[in-house]
Amino acid sequence: MEHSELQRVCEAILFAAGEPVATERLCFAAQAAPDEVHTALRALMDQYAFERRGVRILRLEDSYQMCSANDLAPFVTRALETRKPPKLSASQLETLTVIAYYQPTTKAWVEKLRGVDSSYTISALLTKKLIAENGRLDAPGRPILYVTTPDFLRTFGLESLAELPEIQRVRIDDPETLAASAGQTPLPGFDGAPERTAEEGSK
Repeated sequence: MEHSELQRVCEAILFAAGEPVATERLCFAAQAAPDEVHTALRALMDQYAFERRGVRILRLEDSYQMCSANDLAPFVTRALETRKPPKLSASQLETLTVIAYYQPTTKAWVEKLRGVDSSYTISALLTKKLIAENGRLDAPGRPILYVTTPDFLRTFGLESLAELPEIQRVRIDDPETLAASAGQTPLPGFDGAPERTAEEGSK
Protein backbone atom coordinates (compact mmCIF):
# COMPACT_ATOMS: atom_id res chain seq x y z
CA MET A 1 0.00 0.00 0.00
CA GLU A 2 1.30 3.44 -0.94
CA HIS A 3 2.25 5.89 1.82
CA SER A 4 -0.58 8.34 1.01
CA GLU A 5 -3.16 5.57 0.85
CA LEU A 6 -1.97 4.18 4.20
CA GLN A 7 -2.41 7.64 5.70
CA ARG A 8 -5.97 7.81 4.38
CA VAL A 9 -6.78 4.37 5.81
CA CYS A 10 -5.40 5.21 9.27
CA GLU A 11 -7.07 8.62 9.24
CA ALA A 12 -10.46 7.06 8.47
CA ILE A 13 -10.09 4.41 11.18
CA LEU A 14 -9.07 6.91 13.86
CA PHE A 15 -11.89 9.29 12.93
CA ALA A 16 -14.49 6.51 13.07
CA ALA A 17 -13.15 5.02 16.31
CA GLY A 18 -13.31 8.13 18.48
CA GLU A 19 -11.01 6.40 20.99
CA PRO A 20 -7.43 5.08 21.07
CA VAL A 21 -6.71 2.41 18.45
CA ALA A 22 -3.76 0.08 18.96
CA THR A 23 -1.05 0.04 16.31
CA GLU A 24 -1.60 -3.70 16.00
CA ARG A 25 -5.21 -3.10 14.93
CA LEU A 26 -4.17 -0.47 12.40
CA CYS A 27 -1.57 -2.84 10.96
CA PHE A 28 -4.13 -5.62 10.72
CA ALA A 29 -6.70 -3.42 8.98
CA ALA A 30 -4.24 -1.86 6.53
CA GLN A 31 -2.16 -5.02 6.04
CA ALA A 32 0.94 -2.95 6.77
CA ALA A 33 4.02 -3.32 8.97
CA PRO A 34 4.22 -1.41 12.28
CA ASP A 35 7.07 0.83 11.11
CA GLU A 36 5.02 1.78 8.03
CA VAL A 37 2.04 2.73 10.19
CA HIS A 38 4.19 4.74 12.61
CA THR A 39 5.87 6.59 9.73
CA ALA A 40 2.57 7.35 8.01
CA LEU A 41 0.92 8.64 11.16
CA ARG A 42 3.92 10.68 12.27
CA ALA A 43 3.88 12.44 8.89
CA LEU A 44 0.14 13.03 9.25
CA MET A 45 0.61 14.39 12.79
CA ASP A 46 3.26 16.80 11.54
CA GLN A 47 1.04 17.88 8.64
CA TYR A 48 -1.92 18.60 10.93
CA ALA A 49 0.29 20.63 13.28
CA PHE A 50 1.99 22.57 10.45
CA GLU A 51 -1.34 23.46 8.83
CA ARG A 52 -2.87 24.28 12.24
CA ARG A 53 -5.80 22.02 11.52
CA GLY A 54 -8.76 21.75 13.86
CA VAL A 55 -7.98 18.13 14.62
CA ARG A 56 -4.85 16.38 15.83
CA ILE A 57 -3.63 12.81 16.07
CA LEU A 58 -2.09 11.83 19.40
CA ARG A 59 0.20 8.92 20.08
CA LEU A 60 -0.54 7.25 23.42
CA GLU A 61 2.10 4.57 24.09
CA ASP A 62 1.40 2.09 21.26
CA SER A 63 -1.99 3.51 20.29
CA TYR A 64 -3.22 6.51 18.34
CA GLN A 65 -6.28 8.72 18.73
CA MET A 66 -7.80 11.57 16.75
CA CYS A 67 -9.02 14.54 18.78
CA SER A 68 -9.76 18.23 18.50
CA ALA A 69 -6.89 20.73 18.71
CA ASN A 70 -6.26 21.71 22.31
CA ASP A 71 -6.44 25.46 21.66
CA LEU A 72 -9.92 25.07 20.16
CA ALA A 73 -11.36 23.39 23.26
CA PRO A 74 -13.39 26.50 24.33
CA PHE A 75 -15.19 26.52 20.96
CA VAL A 76 -15.87 22.79 21.09
CA THR A 77 -17.16 23.08 24.64
CA ARG A 78 -19.42 26.01 23.73
CA ALA A 79 -20.84 24.29 20.65
CA LEU A 80 -21.46 20.94 22.30
CA GLU A 81 -22.47 22.45 25.65
CA THR A 82 -20.08 20.18 27.48
CA ARG A 83 -18.73 21.00 30.89
CA LYS A 84 -15.08 21.20 31.72
CA PRO A 85 -14.03 18.32 33.97
CA PRO A 86 -13.42 19.08 37.64
CA LYS A 87 -9.91 19.87 38.75
CA LEU A 88 -7.85 17.18 40.41
CA SER A 89 -7.55 17.68 44.13
CA ALA A 90 -4.17 17.53 45.86
CA SER A 91 -4.97 14.08 47.26
CA GLN A 92 -6.01 12.79 43.84
CA LEU A 93 -2.85 14.17 42.27
CA GLU A 94 -0.69 12.55 44.97
CA THR A 95 -2.40 9.21 44.45
CA LEU A 96 -2.13 9.49 40.67
CA THR A 97 1.57 10.30 40.96
CA VAL A 98 2.27 7.20 43.06
CA ILE A 99 0.39 4.97 40.64
CA ALA A 100 2.06 6.56 37.61
CA TYR A 101 5.57 5.97 38.95
CA TYR A 102 5.12 2.62 40.70
CA GLN A 103 2.60 0.88 38.46
CA PRO A 104 1.32 -1.70 38.56
CA THR A 105 0.77 -1.03 42.23
CA THR A 106 -1.75 -1.70 44.98
CA LYS A 107 -3.89 0.51 47.20
CA ALA A 108 -1.79 -0.62 50.17
CA TRP A 109 1.39 0.70 48.54
CA VAL A 110 -0.30 4.00 47.70
CA GLU A 111 -1.44 4.34 51.31
CA LYS A 112 2.04 3.42 52.59
CA LEU A 113 3.55 6.26 50.58
CA ARG A 114 0.82 8.81 51.33
CA GLY A 115 0.29 7.85 54.96
CA VAL A 116 -3.51 8.10 54.69
CA ASP A 117 -6.43 6.01 53.49
CA SER A 118 -6.72 6.32 49.70
CA SER A 119 -9.93 4.42 48.99
CA TYR A 120 -11.89 7.53 47.98
CA THR A 121 -9.16 9.01 45.79
CA ILE A 122 -8.58 5.73 43.95
CA SER A 123 -12.32 5.44 43.36
CA ALA A 124 -12.40 9.02 42.03
CA LEU A 125 -9.49 8.37 39.67
CA LEU A 126 -11.19 5.21 38.40
CA THR A 127 -14.33 7.24 37.72
CA LYS A 128 -12.27 9.83 35.83
CA LYS A 129 -10.73 6.95 33.82
CA LEU A 130 -7.21 8.12 34.68
CA ILE A 131 -6.39 4.73 36.23
CA ALA A 132 -7.70 1.21 35.73
CA GLU A 133 -7.55 -2.17 37.42
CA ASN A 134 -4.88 -4.47 36.00
CA GLY A 135 -5.24 -7.88 37.58
CA ARG A 136 -4.26 -8.89 41.10
CA LEU A 137 -0.99 -9.26 42.96
CA ASP A 138 0.14 -12.81 43.65
CA ALA A 139 0.19 -12.29 47.42
CA PRO A 140 -2.07 -12.97 50.42
CA GLY A 141 -5.46 -11.37 49.87
CA ARG A 142 -4.80 -11.00 46.12
CA PRO A 143 -4.95 -7.17 46.18
CA ILE A 144 -5.99 -5.33 43.01
CA LEU A 145 -3.22 -3.79 40.90
CA TYR A 146 -3.72 -0.34 39.39
CA VAL A 147 -2.14 1.26 36.30
CA THR A 148 -2.61 4.53 34.45
CA THR A 149 -4.69 4.65 31.26
CA PRO A 150 -4.40 6.27 27.81
CA ASP A 151 -6.64 9.03 29.20
CA PHE A 152 -3.90 9.76 31.75
CA LEU A 153 -1.33 10.21 28.97
CA ARG A 154 -3.70 12.38 26.95
CA THR A 155 -4.67 14.49 29.95
CA PHE A 156 -1.06 15.36 30.74
CA GLY A 157 0.07 15.68 27.13
CA LEU A 158 2.37 12.63 27.16
CA GLU A 159 3.05 10.14 24.41
CA SER A 160 4.39 7.52 26.83
CA LEU A 161 5.26 6.97 30.47
CA ALA A 162 8.93 7.37 29.52
CA GLU A 163 8.27 11.14 29.29
CA LEU A 164 7.47 11.40 33.00
CA PRO A 165 10.05 13.51 34.89
CA GLU A 166 12.61 11.63 36.94
CA ILE A 167 11.96 11.36 40.69
CA GLN A 168 13.74 9.74 43.60
CA ARG A 169 12.33 6.25 43.99
CA VAL A 170 11.18 5.29 47.48
CA ARG A 171 12.11 2.06 49.25
CA ILE A 172 9.56 0.55 51.58
CA ASP A 173 12.26 0.12 54.27
CA ASP A 174 13.26 3.80 54.22
CA PRO A 175 10.70 5.60 56.45
CA GLU A 176 12.36 9.02 56.26
CA THR A 177 12.41 9.07 52.47
CA LEU A 178 8.93 7.60 52.47
CA ALA A 179 7.56 10.45 54.57
CA ALA A 180 9.41 13.11 52.58
CA SER A 181 8.18 11.72 49.26
CA ALA A 182 4.53 11.41 50.24
CA GLY A 183 3.83 14.93 49.03
CA GLN A 184 5.66 14.75 45.72
CA THR A 185 3.49 15.81 42.80
CA PRO A 186 5.84 15.87 39.82
CA LEU A 187 3.35 15.29 37.01
CA PRO A 188 4.17 17.59 34.08
CA GLY A 189 2.28 20.77 33.35
CA PHE A 190 -0.09 20.49 36.31
CA ASP A 191 -1.61 23.74 37.55
CA GLY A 192 -4.69 22.30 39.22
CA ALA A 193 -6.43 21.30 35.99
CA PRO A 194 -5.46 18.87 33.24
CA GLU A 195 -3.71 20.23 30.15
CA ARG A 196 -5.79 18.11 27.82
CA THR A 197 -8.97 16.38 28.79
CA ALA A 198 -10.87 13.41 27.43
CA GLU A 199 -13.90 15.60 26.76
CA GLU A 200 -11.83 18.31 25.10
CA GLY A 201 -9.83 15.76 23.22
CA SER A 202 -12.77 14.02 21.55
CA LYS A 203 -14.14 14.76 18.13
